[in-house]
Amino acid sequence: MVGKFLAFVFLLSLNIYAQNISAEAYTDSANYLVGDYINLTVKVKYDEGIQVSNPLIGETFKDIEIIEVKDPVLLEENGKQVVEFQYIVSVYDSLDVSIPGIPVGYKTGNDTTLQTVNTNPINFTVHTVAVQPEEDIKDVKEPIKIPLDWKMVLLYLLIILAVAATAYFLYKRYKKKLEGKEDIEETAPRLPSYITALNNLHQLEEEELWQKGRVKDYHSRITEIIRRYFEERFYLPALELTTTEVMRRLKERYDTTEILKTTEEFLNNADLVKFAKYNPVPDLNKEMMKQAYQIVEKTIPKERETSREVLRNAG
Repeated sequence: MVGKFLAFVFLLSLNIYAQNISAEAYTDSANYLVGDYINLTVKVKYDEGIQVSNPLIGETFKDIEIIEVKDPVLLEENGKQVVEFQYIVSVYDSLDVSIPGIPVGYKTGNDTTLQTVNTNPINFTVHTVAVQPEEDIKDVKEPIKIPLDWKMVLLYLLIILAVAATAYFLYKRYKKKLEGKEDIEETAPRLPSYITALNNLHQLEEEELWQKGRVKDYHSRITEIIRRYFEERFYLPALELTTTEVMRRLKERYDTTEILKTTEEFLNNADLVKFAKYNPVPDLNKEMMKQAYQIVEKTIPKERETSREVLRNAG
């Protein structure tokens, strides 16, 4: 009897001090027409000390087109932290849609192990537009004919001539200045994108921003360096894309396989700091710098591969 009582007390203490997290998913309706915009929300409630990553929606959104991924919204309900991930999606066929539980990654305390919690499944129906075959086919209205206004035509011609004359004058003036120059300055050769990125990371590391309390500036700078590196290295507009769109573009390439997992975790953590006002622990700040170096070094072209230490010494 005493043993059962002690076991009960032990389990109760674990439940009291355990860090809890739960996730739910829902849409704004259960019925839609083909092509309608569907508002889908993943809501995660968690205790302090838990680091939440973006939901892993890639494999679960079958037959669903993602229109927009909104910035996470941080709330607080009944003493718990709440983050809402909102998506606008659409379906272009009539069918009953069943989305299985969406996995959400998270870490607890100083534990670096990535765990997952699943949301509830979501079910909704997409209908076609109702057609009434008994109604007569209506003729298309004839195009409206707009009478020609010669005064407006003359005005447009005068504007075009004025613009052309101004452009010609500016061109002649610019050409004259070029001809008057005796020396032509040679532009310095552009550094490879990986050298620029590594130099910028090294400079950011020396500034010690997060150690001085400027955590958000640190994460904004390090994320911009990596996104700009993706633009120059892989020719994709990473500075204008969301994390989900960047990952989708990278997965379409053959030379980014080694960095996909690291990049997704790197960008997700940066999004939490930037949009959800998440305050990361020092170890996470160090890990972000380590991951940034790995992303660049693992994508250096083979014929130009150089270690980080050599580049630092050269700088």
